[in-house]
Amino acid sequence: MHMGAAVILQPDGPVDPGALAALLARRAARIPRLRRRVRPSLFPPGGASWAEDPEFDPHDHVHVHRLTGFYADDPLAAYAAEWIEQPLPMDRPLWDVHLVTGLAENRFALLLKLHHAFTDGAGAFAVAAGLLDELPITRMLVDAADPPADPRSPLEALRDGVTGAIGQAGENAAIASAILRAARPYPSSPLSAPDSAARRLGFVRLPLSDIRTIRGAHGGTPNDVVLAVLAGALRDWMINRGQRPDARTLRALIPVSTRARDGGWGSNQLSGYLCDLPVHLDDPVRRLREIRWSMDRNKAAGPQRGAGALPVLADRLPPVLHRMAAKVTGRAAGALFDTVITNVPLPKLDLSLDGARLCEIYPFVPLAPRHAVGIAAATYRDHVHIGLQLNGDTVPDTGSLRDAVLKSAAALYERSI
Repeated sequence: MHMGAAVILQPDGPVDPGALAALLARRAARIPRLRRRVRPSLFPPGGASWAEDPEFDPHDHVHVHRLTGFYADDPLAAYAAEWIEQPLPMDRPLWDVHLVTGLAENRFALLLKLHHAFTDGAGAFAVAAGLLDELPITRMLVDAADPPADPRSPLEALRDGVTGAIGQAGENAAIASAILRAARPYPSSPLSAPDSAARRLGFVRLPLSDIRTIRGAHGGTPNDVVLAVLAGALRDWMINRGQRPDARTLRALIPVSTRARDGGWGSNQLSGYLCDLPVHLDDPVRRLREIRWSMDRNKAAGPQRGAGALPVLADRLPPVLHRMAAKVTGRAAGALFDTVITNVPLPKLDLSLDGARLCEIYPFVPLAPRHAVGIAAATYRDHVHIGLQLNGDTVPDTGSLRDAVLKSAAALYERSI
């Protein structure tokens, strides 16, 4: 359940890694949420809370590395894959930063890893904003990432939880019913894989102008266009792996942030949509139309309804039931969806670290159990940045999928001009 990002920055002069690491540690120390770790609670049974780590030292979470693997296809991606597959210790705050130097053109990278229990994608950006150079919006983002302490007593919290569960019982039952109806009695997914801690990462950049051209010609949202590009890429990738893309559709879980809708605090404020990716279609324009139809139907129903609202249902379960159901539900993820594709919202701001300009940012979404591919995208400045996370034992390299993304985008763009 590790999520994160690779952020590439361009300094104007020489880089002092030690000074940058010290700066990151100082900034991390001022963010209260980064000082907290998980503390199991006896009441309610099976529950947990965030508590200040009395032994917190930000320097334990900030590391420096210089790339030396110049013979790798992408040395940064190779190093980041080894980094992200290392589990975060659960007895201290659930985050880790690596400052990586030795990139071409004097660039350096910031690798940020967080456990998904810590936050969701929107919250992860709020944390990252606190580490970067301060902007007028930075303080608001840092404060938003740091929820106030719950003033209720344990008994009051339990009472409110029971009351809320009763009030939401009908909606919860509808979500659970939709989940059961959406489960597919299909044979094994073409994107299934044995569980493995090994990871492979890939970086892809698409010009934002191309996405806008495609959208102008065929309609839909920018996210619809990105999904159509990825559907075409997965189709080609499957064909290259000797798999039949016309045997079935691929279903993607599309996380949806509910922060703006619900307000309030919480580490994760997510729902989701299930979108069938029409990999069986050879025509890229038809694929985009099918995805537009599927996403429009999801949006009409809303993020609190349907099988994609599984995160909403999980958030409402009592702690004991949540602990019992989580692993079972995780193992059954393949019955609901084949991959996760998320689009992380970023503000239209010029970001920097100690004056070094942020040039590229590639987010990474966790791999669900028995999944081979997880994809995250983020639009920053003039490009859509796509981070690929793959099961390292099933997929030996990311080059084929990276090339397929670029080929799919080019094919859709050619049909738009």
